Amino acid sequence: MSTLLLALVAGGVIGLALGALGGGGSVLTVPALIYLLGFTPAAATTASLIIVTATSATALYAHAASGNVRWKTGALFAAAGILPAIAAGALAARLPAAVLTAAFAVIAAFAALRMLMPSDPDRPRASAGPARSAGVGAGLGAVTGFLGVGGGFLAVPALVSAVGLRMRVAVGTSLLVITVNSLAALAARAGTHTPLHWAVIAPFTGAAILGAWDGKRLSAKISGSTLQRIFALALLGVAALMLVDALR
Repeated sequence: MSTLLLALVAGGVIGLALGALGGGGSVLTVPALIYLLGFTPAAATTASLIIVTATSATALYAHAASGNVRWKTGALFAAAGILPAIAAGALAARLPAAVLTAAFAVIAAFAALRMLMPSDPDRPRASAGPARSAGVGAGLGAVTGFLGVGGGFLAVPALVSAVGLRMRVAVGTSLLVITVNSLAALAARAGTHTPLHWAVIAPFTGAAILGAWDGKRLSAKISGSTLQRIFALALLGVAALMLVDALR
């Protein structure tokens, strides 16, 4: 299979997961770039930030049009993550490949287990204080910058539990946080001379954006809990493979 076709297929599948689940699908972008398209871990995390920024900004526009974005809340949450995202992004570009791969495997496993945990997504929770919200926002920024993932699997529950938003609004607002953090991390990597293969990144991004729209339609036909369990089990398998690869 040609590199272009692989990029289109991988981008479409990941976009489908993003659209169907409302977050978490981008965590597969880095392993797809490494194992299917031959990127190094450093190049994959940088390319992933480009893909995540583009898809998140596109989805943010759609959610904003539906009134599901709390701009002030999202801006404050994102502001706490900008400096950690920049620092983590600069650090990640200088670490050994095995360290990045192992760290990503741990985060992917955590994301999968988090998805398998039962929850009541529509029940709003008490809003936490500004200190805790800032701490959560900073942690999310660090994860986004270090591993090149959007972090929707962390941002959405954080906005529900730490800020008190309902699920639909939390998903829309998380896209603002993810977009800002991804841009900050990309700025930190601008001077690292990491090679960017635009012939792969561009079609991958386009397919992911288109796939996200199909994912929204898929979510209307299959229950969200079923889709989430299937995705979480697949993600656990990917995490296990990456951890084995890092320890070899």
